[in-house]
Amino acid sequence: MQQLKSSITLSRRGVLAIAAAAVVPTVIGLHAEGTLRVAAAPADPVVIHDPHVVIVKSKRIAYLLDGDRVVRCYDIDLGFAPVGQKRTGHDGRTPEGAFRVVSINPASGYGRFVGLNYPDRPAVQRGVLEGLISAGDAAGMIEALEAGRCPDWRTPLGGGIGIHGGGRGVDWTAGCVAVSDEAVEELFRVLRVGDTVEILP
Repeated sequence: MQQLKSSITLSRRGVLAIAAAAVVPTVIGLHAEGTLRVAAAPADPVVIHDPHVVIVKSKRIAYLLDGDRVVRCYDIDLGFAPVGQKRTGHDGRTPEGAFRVVSINPASGYGRFVGLNYPDRPAVQRGVLEGLISAGDAAGMIEALEAGRCPDWRTPLGGGIGIHGGGRGVDWTAGCVAVSDEAVEELFRVLRVGDTVEILP
C-alpha cells in the first residue's frame, strides 16, 4: 500500500476529480452489516457505504473508493501484454471499461477472487463485428449481462477476468488484476456482487 499524495482525475459516471493528500487509512474492523470500518487517523473512524474500485493501468494502481472519496490504493500487476483493450482470451491484455462484480470466490488458485462481467457489452459487440463470436453467442451474453449474471467465459473473447491475489510486482496474468494477498483480503471483505470496478488505460 502507498500514500496518495496528489490530485488525480478518474472517470466514474463521467469525470470524477479526487484530491487526497493524507495517508491512506488503516483497517480497524468490520461492521456487522459487512461494511468496512477504517480510520483516516486513529481518532477518526469512517465506514465504507458505497465501495467501488477504479484501476488505472498506466499507473499500476487500484483505488478503493467510498462514494467519491479514496480510502485505499494498491499496487497492481496486469496481463502480460497490458497495453490496449482486450480482444481475445489469449492476448494477455487486461480489459478496459466499466464493469460490475458478478462472482466472489473465496478459494481460487490465487487466493480470493473477485470476478468481473467481462466480456461486457462493448466486447461482445466487437466480437460479433470481428467474427469471433456468433450473433447467437452474443445474444446469450447480452442477456446474462442485463440480468446481472456472469457472461459466458468460454468464447474466443475470453473471460474469468477479475481481481485476485499473488501480486509479484511484474505484469504476468492472463488479463486479471493481481494485488497482494493482504490487499485482496481487504477487497474481498468490502466488495459485493453488483459493485462497480472501472478499469482505465
